[in-house]
This record gives sequence, C-alpha cells and structure tokens, in this order.
Amino acid sequence: MNAQQIRNAYLQFFKDRGHVVIDRAKLIPYNDPTTLFTGSGMQPLLPYLLGEQHPSGVRLTDSQTCLRAQDIEEIGDNRHTTFFEMLGNWSLGDYFKRDQLNWFWEFLTKEVKLDPIRIYVSCYIGDDAVGIPKDTESAAVWTEIFKSAGIDTTQLEIGTEENGAKIGGQNARISFYSEKNWWCRAGKAKYMPTGEPGGPDSEVFYLFPEVQHDPKYGEKCHVNCDCGRYIELGNSVFMEYVKTDNGFDKLPKQNVDYGGGLERIAAAALDVPDVFKISVMWPIVEKLQQISGKNYESHTNAMRVITDHLRAATFLAVDGVVPSNKEQGYVMRRLLRRAIRFAFDLGIEQNFLPEIVPVVADLYATDYPEVQAQRDAVIAVLVKEEKAFRQTLQKGLRELAKFADNGLTGTELFTLYDTYGFPVELSTEEAFKQDIKLSDNWRVEFDDKMAEQRARSQTATKGTFKGGLGGDSLIHKKYHTAAHLMGQALRIVLGDKVAQKGSNITEERLRFDFSWGEKVTPEQIKQIEDIVNEQIDLDLKVSFAEYPIADARAMGAYGEFGDKYGANVTVYKMIADGAEKPFSLEICGGPHVDHTGELAEGGKRFKITKEESSSAGVRRIKAVLA
Repeated sequence: MNAQQIRNAYLQFFKDRGHVVIDRAKLIPYNDPTTLFTGSGMQPLLPYLLGEQHPSGVRLTDSQTCLRAQDIEEIGDNRHTTFFEMLGNWSLGDYFKRDQLNWFWEFLTKEVKLDPIRIYVSCYIGDDAVGIPKDTESAAVWTEIFKSAGIDTTQLEIGTEENGAKIGGQNARISFYSEKNWWCRAGKAKYMPTGEPGGPDSEVFYLFPEVQHDPKYGEKCHVNCDCGRYIELGNSVFMEYVKTDNGFDKLPKQNVDYGGGLERIAAAALDVPDVFKISVMWPIVEKLQQISGKNYESHTNAMRVITDHLRAATFLAVDGVVPSNKEQGYVMRRLLRRAIRFAFDLGIEQNFLPEIVPVVADLYATDYPEVQAQRDAVIAVLVKEEKAFRQTLQKGLRELAKFADNGLTGTELFTLYDTYGFPVELSTEEAFKQDIKLSDNWRVEFDDKMAEQRARSQTATKGTFKGGLGGDSLIHKKYHTAAHLMGQALRIVLGDKVAQKGSNITEERLRFDFSWGEKVTPEQIKQIEDIVNEQIDLDLKVSFAEYPIADARAMGAYGEFGDKYGANVTVYKMIADGAEKPFSLEICGGPHVDHTGELAEGGKRFKITKEESSSAGVRRIKAVLA
C-alpha cells in the first residue's frame, strides 16, 4: 500500500467502526496563542478531549496535516520532517484501551500487512511519588495480542528511560517508560495543576533490523533509542486521570487520543527505513534528480531538506500563509530560502520551483480538494518568492564570503539580515558550512541591533492604530468599521479565497492587506467602493456579543485571526433593518461605531486611494472617508 492508499484505508477502517470522518484543520490554529502552527493531530480537538461536546459525536477520525518548525534542524535523517500527516482516531468517553489497541494492531497487520514479529510497544511504568500506578492494563492487552499472533512476550520490560538501556532487555516486546509514556499539557505528572487531565500512553514501534545501532545514542539499542533502528508508528493516549488537591482521581469520562505518522507507516509498508522513499515524497526526489543530474544516494541530505521544506511551504500557502518577515510567514520564508540554498548544493542555480511545486501540489490534489482548488495560486506565490530571493542570494553569499578570514560578528550578521534579507539562521548555517568563525558574543550583538531597529520602528509608527484594535477615538472607530465593510466587499467582488492578512489604521486613513495574486482592476475597485458606500447609506446597525470560539465558527463568523483571542470571542454583526442575514459577521476585538451611517457624517464617502503589492501574494489597499 502506498501512502495515499493507507490514508484512505485508515479513514474507512474507523468509519466502519462507527467513527465520523472530520476535515483536517488548517496549519494555522484558530484558537491557540501558544503556538504558530497545528503541530499534532490532537491539537484542534483539545477542547473536546478536555470535556466539550463535539458536534459530530463521540467517535471521530481524520488525517491531520501538521507542521513542527522546531524540527527544522533535524531534517536530513531518515524519519524527521517539518511537515507530516497524523492519522487520528478519538473516543470521547466511549471505548477505551482494549478496543483501541486491538483495532490499531488489526489495522497495521491486516490492512497494511506489516510483519507482526517486527512490532514492539511501550507502556507507562507508573509514578509512586504521585500515586499513579503502572499501566498493567495496556500491557495485559498487548500480551494477549502478541500471544494470539504466536509471539513470545517472556521478556517484558526495560525499565525507565533513565536506566532502561543499561539494565538489558533491549529486545523486549513490551517496554515500560516513565515520562515518555505519560501525556498531559504540563509534560510531567508532578507539574500538573489541580483540575488538569492526563494519562498514560502506549506507543508502537517497527523494527528495521538492517539499521545498525549507533553507539553515540547509548551502549545498547531499545525501542525509544534515537538511532533509527526502531521507528515509532503511533501513540495511543488514554486520558484517564484528573489532578486533585489530594493526588489523582479517575476521570468520569475517559478518552482515547490516537495519533500515528502516515509517512512512517507508509515507510514500514514499503519496508524501507527512509520516509523520503514513500509515494508522497519520492516523486519530488525524482524530479530533483532529473533537474540536477545528481542522485539521491550521493546528495541525500540536500534532497531530503528540499523535499520536506517544499511540502511544508505548499500546505502553508494552501492554508493562506504568504512569505513575510513575521510569525508564520517568517517560518514559511525560511523554509523556502533553505530549500533554495540547498538547491545550490545540487548545482541548481536557476529557478527550479516552477518544476518542483506542481509535483508537490499534484501529490495531494486528489485527497485534499483545497489543494486542487488553489493549485495555480499556490504555485504563483512560491515561485514569486523564489525569484525575489534569488535576486539577493548570490550577492549575499558573496558578502558572507568576505568574512571567511576574520570571522563574523553580530553586527555583521545584522547587516546581512537588514541589507541582504538573510535570516540569521541562514547566515549561521552558511558560516558553519564554510567554516567561518562566529564571534563569542555574536548572538548578544545581533539581538541588540534588532532591538535598536524595533525602537526606531516604534518611534516611526507612533500614533498608528495597530491591527485595527488599538484606539477608541471616533475616527478610529469609523475607519475600523469601514475596514470590516471593505473586507466583506472584497470577498464579494474577488471571491471567498480572499483572506485578510493585516490592517493598520491612523486618524487619516485605513490600510488593509489581503491575499490576492494580481492587481485589483479599476473596475473592481469601483465595485468595492460602491458596495461599501451602499452599506453606509443603509445605516446598518452594528452590535456585538460574546460566544465560545466553536459557536462563533458554527454560525459562520469570519475571522482570520481567531488564534489571537481567548476561548470566548466577540462577534460583531452589521445588519440592515428587516434583513434576514447580516452584511458582515466577524470575529473582532472592536471598537466600532453603532451604525454605519455615522461614516457618512459631514457628507463623507468611502474612497480607495491606493492599491499596491505588499508582499508575494498579498495586495494592500489604502482608503479614506472624505
């Protein structure tokens, strides 16, 4: 089975067992200010694992696209990727350990047809200090499963991760660990606050016997060793306990949260310990080989980095991210620039994304309709970023080479960033590759220069109305209300693919950034102005109410920045008297006027004064009330 077949088989397997297949969440989380990206399959479902009722019921399944930017430096080995898909199934107070572990075993061995003798598992060893027992229940289920397959389980455990590899039993079929097999938001049971749920988990590993253990990871290999001999396929979390003032009690409703790596399961099905050889990645490698004239075996690291980074950048673009110098856009830009830089190691010095990105998009077009719908726009955004970066790349590399003899200081690294668009991570990577010495205090110097730049920027923008949320004067309220009207007018004229990317309001004008890959025509600008002025003339009533984020989304409230707010959000409604539907329904922090007619006081009209490019795939409109 290839990766696409495994994904579809998994969803059908759990659908046949009463699960509702839910859509993937975007890589940009709606309501989690602690992280830039959706980094696990359970992250979008956390409110329901913590007690909220899911509208689709108590049995759910999906394949969730995930991105972990913290893994960017690990790309190059046989199993780590920044972008990956996590197959998931959940029981919200329904089935528990026995069903979950038996079903996962059945899927792996009967559906995917993995060799049972190469499957190993781990369970939670318990913590006497906080009164949580060893998870003998999961171990007993696994013992039954292995025995039914004729597999010996005499050797049951390693011990804890602290001493496990030292006490022997590195070939144990069932191993016990402490923190590696415990899940809670605080990480460790002893740090959990009162009222916090958590529980043991059971991980499943697949042995690749041809991989030789590397002693740098420890004297003896075991299932949780980082040498790559065992690869983790999936993890079943059993949310079983709640922290109380007196210790831990059993939860009245116990949940199952399973997440498994599609890419790793596909590698196991292919019987190769290299996830880059599976069906959703190898076609990218093949295209790189064709373009560069190099082979994968001799240029493995570069091809793995490029393949991973371009998959990640493609899905970020599908989910509305554009390259920029902040937050998600900065990570996207870094991924693209690292991919382009590693292409130099393959001898590719010309633009190559026009040939690679369509391959990536086509790999997912069938199973994710949003990829097909936005294919051309995504390609255009990524290709435009490559062209822009290549204009400065060669010059920046030449500047960097000038420091080969004397080394680099933080001041020089800042110059490379500020003048040539080189992220400091890229400069330091290049310095390492070229054996250029970095000064001992380069990080402090660089951070000081960045702080000086931010201070200058704050002085320059004094008095502005950041993001439409910072001021409460009447003119600010008017422009903020106008920004909402214009955003909806843009979606009416240009289509629902338009997404707000930022706004900035002063007492003189509003500025509005939005995703769009081409110039807005004069005819379209006139349409937008007419729609906004029509809604002003209708004197729409503006009201607001607070809702849980899930309810706000369910009622159709628009909001690109839901992750910036708390569990409850404010929804602003603009509706004409007697109308059945509001013209605008949007998540926002305010402030607004009470009626849109206030924008026309003094005979003023809404007028777009400028339309221009802001960054790759993003347009900017400036408008006034005059």
